Amino acid sequence: MKIIQASNYTDLSHKAANIISAQVILNERSVLGLATGSTPIGTYQQLVDWYKKGDIDFSKITTFNLDEYVGLGKEDVQSYRHFMDDHFFSYINAAPTSLHIPNGKAADMEAECTRYETLISDAGGIDLQLLGIGHNGHIGFNEPGDAFEKCTHLVALNNSTIQANARFFHSIDDVPTHAITMGIKTIMQAKKILLIANGSDKQNILEKALYGPVTPFVPASILQLHPDLTVIYCYEANASSSKNKESSC
Repeated sequence: MKIIQASNYTDLSHKAANIISAQVILNERSVLGLATGSTPIGTYQQLVDWYKKGDIDFSKITTFNLDEYVGLGKEDVQSYRHFMDDHFFSYINAAPTSLHIPNGKAADMEAECTRYETLISDAGGIDLQLLGIGHNGHIGFNEPGDAFEKCTHLVALNNSTIQANARFFHSIDDVPTHAITMGIKTIMQAKKILLIANGSDKQNILEKALYGPVTPFVPASILQLHPDLTVIYCYEANASSSKNKESSC
């Protein structure tokens, strides 16, 4: 495990983008696992900037997003497909047919989960998986529970997750209650994992995930067992006194 403390959010985004760009430059056919949420926006912006400058070529990559809300299609502004188009996909030269996100409006959700898992397997698995972390320790939409979910599956979102995501909707009543998400096994099979966390409100759960017991009640704790995990974090309030620290464990 490699842990990097960034000096601020811009620094966190730059460091994360560096790791992703290096992956693509070294392997132009990289399979990237991508995340949504507020934390990766700066990372995507940095990658877009480098693409516009001609520093990186995305034309041969394949991507798989972690999750999608059930009931939302790509035309819905709150869907994760729309999020990815708005912040990343629309600005790079990746082939549209190589950009994969679960279909939140599929008629058969179980079949959609199987289809998505098969697509990932047929692509050879994920080379680099980008993750955020929820306040309850979820990665993707793998919520705390009695067991680690293995593969892509349908999940009922916890109230804490619904409340946290309500800021993106007109009201909490508009937040979907279910999602399709990659499972823990799928995530852990990625060759490399990059976890990014920003804000003092993430400090407690990040420390539990990285240093506490491995338990499905803190889904991100499973990452302790991954052989190639990099964590980049910034707690903002602590950044000025601990600038650019790096450590390995």
